Amino acid sequence: MRTTQDLFSLKGKTALVTGGSRGLGLQMALALGEQGAKVVISARKQAELDEAVATLREHGIEAHAIAADLGREEAVEPLVDGAMAHLGQIDILINNAGATWGAAAEEYPVEAWDKVMNLNVRSIFLLSQAVGRKSMIPRRTGRIINIASIAGMAGNAPGTMKTIAYNTSKAAVINFTRTLAGEWGEYGINVNALAPGFFPSKMSAGVLKSIGEEKLAAETPLHRLGGDEDLKGAVVLFASDAGRHITGQTLAVDGGVSAV
Repeated sequence: MRTTQDLFSLKGKTALVTGGSRGLGLQMALALGEQGAKVVISARKQAELDEAVATLREHGIEAHAIAADLGREEAVEPLVDGAMAHLGQIDILINNAGATWGAAAEEYPVEAWDKVMNLNVRSIFLLSQAVGRKSMIPRRTGRIINIASIAGMAGNAPGTMKTIAYNTSKAAVINFTRTLAGEWGEYGINVNALAPGFFPSKMSAGVLKSIGEEKLAAETPLHRLGGDEDLKGAVVLFASDAGRHITGQTLAVDGGVSAV
């Protein structure tokens, strides 16, 4: 019987993390690497990727980077092929790349809607499909972790955010996770989602500034926002054999906001 140390270990595993150059993506890449995984991170900006790879390597993690704009369909296949060239295979896929746009629903630009939905939903489908076909389905094993949001579980309170496309896209990610888990369970592929609450990041900076970090923290049952280590345990659980009997689930990591 394996110990919990064995179950949570990712030694010998490989991972592709999109949106991995900073914020939550980099935090998750660090967590996987700390458990022994080899990591490829992807984002649009090469300079940010280079800094992130340096950080990962400082922690003793074998890491590589591939610049890719996943809002473009033609970027998907080269990213998967490039990741497999570095890794040999992809055991773990973290679909973290995403975008948001704030505007009132009655004035929401169609091009903004398309941009958010294209990156937050369509690219996740295309990348999961490509990784499934090329690496996971043939080997009958894999872990896919989609990054949703508690914004996909509810609307916005009056006077707060106006992010109809973002909320809609993250709700779609949650049901995409359930549906893909049902279809790909026969291939030994686990598909789960994490739904972060408020974590200080470049994407959330506008919301945090307009509402206020102190106010948001005060309205959270644990009276704090997410920090630099708060996604690590959850992503390792879903990526490792410790979570091998968990699939189709969405775990909120939000200090209790979605529970009240």
